[in-house]
Amino acid sequence: MTTPEHESPAPQPPAPEAGDRVYRSSGGIASGVLLLAVVVWLGFDALLRGHGRTPWLALAGMILIVPLVVAFTLRPAVYANDERLRIRNPFRVIVLPWGQVATLRSGYSNEAVAKSGTKYQMWAVPVSMRARKRAVRQETRTAAAGDPGTGAGRGGGTFGRGAPVGGSRGAAGQTGPARAATDQIMDDLRELHETRADARTAQGEITLRWAYEILGPALAGAVVLAILLATG
Repeated sequence: MTTPEHESPAPQPPAPEAGDRVYRSSGGIASGVLLLAVVVWLGFDALLRGHGRTPWLALAGMILIVPLVVAFTLRPAVYANDERLRIRNPFRVIVLPWGQVATLRSGYSNEAVAKSGTKYQMWAVPVSMRARKRAVRQETRTAAAGDPGTGAGRGGGTFGRGAPVGGSRGAAGQTGPARAATDQIMDDLRELHETRADARTAQGEITLRWAYEILGPALAGAVVLAILLATG
């Protein structure tokens, strides 16, 4: 009588990937909501109370302006995980596997530079010279007071989930020099790039997609508005 062989355990499904870190500009979101409220208020007022061609001009103007306001204020975002960096700009979405990223550069704007040399600006992570100067002043006051540094770590922040505020944390969890919020975001993205650039799952091709959901309505509104103005 033969003994039954031990069956190998069934393969386990792969562990779910960590969710994206999402970075967005709270200032851009606030200004976008305010601008949309003004545009909608003025537009509907013209639609309801206007005479002659005014309602049509107001409608065409809203179809043109609303997508543009959304594109430049509410839409921009940066998504990062262990495999890739996804940049959602006003009119394009760029997906860069970490293996295709050469460097992340900060100057007058924050950019991801591909190995091909192409630069992709991050609209959702704008450079604030005022915030940089404020961080320098804070660091100067801290140094004068003899305090090694204060700040918050990951988990909270002005620029959305994963965007820290204040001082930066090192690997040991100790705080470092004060940094502007967007500079700290770039430090986090550089760290992620350095650790994941050679990973097998972080390879692939760069993909770009135009935001037709923004461009289509805006173009339609511009065409209608141009026709109304030309035939007026």
